Amino acid sequence: MATPVQTLRSLLNELRLANPNGNIKNSLAAKYILTQFRKYKTTDQTLCKAKEEMHFLGQTYLCYLQSRRNYQRIRKEYSGRGERTVEDTASLVGFKLPHDPK
Repeated sequence: MATPVQTLRSLLNELRLANPNGNIKNSLAAKYILTQFRKYKTTDQTLCKAKEEMHFLGQTYLCYLQSRRNYQRIRKEYSGRGERTVEDTASLVGFKLPHDPK
């Protein structure tokens, strides 16, 4: 299981990957995540929340960002580009067409 610091680093990395220019220094989302992690660093118990609730919430957002990035990658790879040849379709699913010797 990841520690809260590893979850924070992974979240910031996913935000960096989601940002077009890769810079998150001025990102409102990154600032918000950092303040929330700092705010609940030692006070999980004082707010009547579960001990690891903020860590769980961070992992949930991380899972969402990773899934969103994977979805976009898969959609780009397999999106419809009109008619495909039989050879293109076969190679897409991992098959090779037999070749006739001449």
